[in-house]
Amino acid sequence: MFFKKDEHKDKDKDKSKDLTKIAALLIHAAKIDENYSEQEEKIIKKALLEMGANDQEIQNIIKEGKKIEKNANQILDFTREVKIMDEKNKILIIETLWRIIYSNKKADMFETNLMRRLGGLMYIDNKIMGDIKDKIKKENL
Repeated sequence: MFFKKDEHKDKDKDKSKDLTKIAALLIHAAKIDENYSEQEEKIIKKALLEMGANDQEIQNIIKEGKKIEKNANQILDFTREVKIMDEKNKILIIETLWRIIYSNKKADMFETNLMRRLGGLMYIDNKIMGDIKDKIKKENL
């Protein structure tokens, strides 16, 4: 019984660490246009909650995600955990990234370049990326 509790704590720590890296990726996308808004942070929080974060830890995950994003040299620092996720969570992350980008009603060349690179790094098919982009764009325009 003792080992199971420790095992559960380790899984929670790993999940929190993964969510923090995902938060860093989402924050990076939100900051790439040099305009990190409250609306973008709401979108990030909602996605993290959908991925299993709880209300008590969400602020800490965002805070730590901001630190990681600020100190990161390249997007590979954020994508390692995402690459090994199941397809459902990858799609949720891609949808969230596009929601962040289109939260101000337009996508600039830096944002679209980021998404092109992330699609390849996350092994997401170009058609799926395009379909998600179109869906989110229609929702926000």
